[in-house]
Amino acid sequence: MEPNDLPIVCLPLELSGDAAEKLINFLYQLTEALERHYSGLLINRAHQLAPSCPPPPPSPATDDTPF
Repeated sequence: MEPNDLPIVCLPLELSGDAAEKLINFLYQLTEALERHYSGLLINRAHQLAPSCPPPPPSPATDDTPF
């Protein structure tokens, strides 16, 4: 096993329901703070990864019934 193969986070094996709830709430708040802080970078990255040409516009609707 290499040092980089070790888990980044070691989760506690036994938590009470209250402690698990507090841990998850903390992780949600941490994630939201990271998203707020890095939102500009995330938006720029999404634009970089988006296709360069937009999809073609939908064809105009016709009144012809198919049957």
